[in-house]
Amino acid sequence: MNVSRVRGVEHDKSIVTVSFESVTRRFHALWLRDNSLDSTSRNATNGQRLITINDIAEDTTVRRCEVLADGSGIRVAFEPCGTITEFSAEWLIRHSYDVEHHDKLGWISSTYTLWNSTMSRKQLPTVSWLRMEQSKSDLRDWLHGVVTYGVGIVTDMPTTPGFLCEMARRFGFVRETNYGEYFDVRAEITPTNLAYTNLGLQAHTDNPYRDPVPTMQILACLENTVEGGDSSVIDGFALAQRLRNEHREDFELLTKYPVRFSYEGSADVSLHAKRPIIECGPDGELLAVRFNNRSTAPIVDVPFDSMTAFYGAYRHFAELVDDPTMAITFKLGPGDAFIVDNTRVLHARRKFGGSGQRWLQGCYVDKDGMESTLRVLEAAK
Repeated sequence: MNVSRVRGVEHDKSIVTVSFESVTRRFHALWLRDNSLDSTSRNATNGQRLITINDIAEDTTVRRCEVLADGSGIRVAFEPCGTITEFSAEWLIRHSYDVEHHDKLGWISSTYTLWNSTMSRKQLPTVSWLRMEQSKSDLRDWLHGVVTYGVGIVTDMPTTPGFLCEMARRFGFVRETNYGEYFDVRAEITPTNLAYTNLGLQAHTDNPYRDPVPTMQILACLENTVEGGDSSVIDGFALAQRLRNEHREDFELLTKYPVRFSYEGSADVSLHAKRPIIECGPDGELLAVRFNNRSTAPIVDVPFDSMTAFYGAYRHFAELVDDPTMAITFKLGPGDAFIVDNTRVLHARRKFGGSGQRWLQGCYVDKDGMESTLRVLEAAK
């Protein structure tokens, strides 16, 4: 679509209609005034509004609208405030709302590519620590892959304890929790969390008992000489989509009713949160998946008459979680790490035993910082 030029513009008092090379879009006068880009309405340095909605007259109208001489945008004059502002063609297209809107519960943003076991470990977004550290383009491409697939691999990292936090700060901010800035994942005699055992762990999202939940998780391998202990990742959005396609009523139940999650693994910690297993926004967009059998508290927010059906839906989703055709499995070696979008991708671990040691370290990173880094790198291309 060519959006670099405006072909024409028409307006009445309340609506501006802009014709581009291959598309036409309409904008309300009040919306345009609220988004005015002139220096009296926006701070030139940070782009934040200098006016509130109550500073804008309810009877705001368009007095005049014209195409800029070079066709790169439009100039609009408003009444009664007298403000005059310009909008580029690119800005108008990027912020158009006169488009077809999704109305299907559980629709998924085109930002994401769904996957299952047909995608191999080698196809996961992968970068070496050296390339991440030295090359902005490699870091950018890797981050783009992590956002797209919800998972990524880093290789050849130093196995120095705590180094994963330095790696995380290359693109984001570490979120400290009661587990510390980072935490060890290895078998303990008296574990405060089942992750600190040699037991296999069903695929899950981490810490659903927090509000807000940590949005990204990194697990780095320092040592791994045991038999077993392979890691798996599963696209929770693909699970949700499959449940919606195969059991529509079950999907709706898991989006409708919340589940309570809790953790009280030590005397000084009592964490509780209440969220649906499958979370959709007001417009139906799939936003998050939460699944953690170890941390699910008694389900009490489902009406009595719906509880049997809810448990049926819960079981169907768990069966999809356990379906090996949905998972990618791999074994981490020293210097390897993987990162997952903890609002989307579930991760699991197989039981391990025998002689040797399995020592992983984990930390949490906020997704907004990671995505901010990606946008800045993409804008600099």
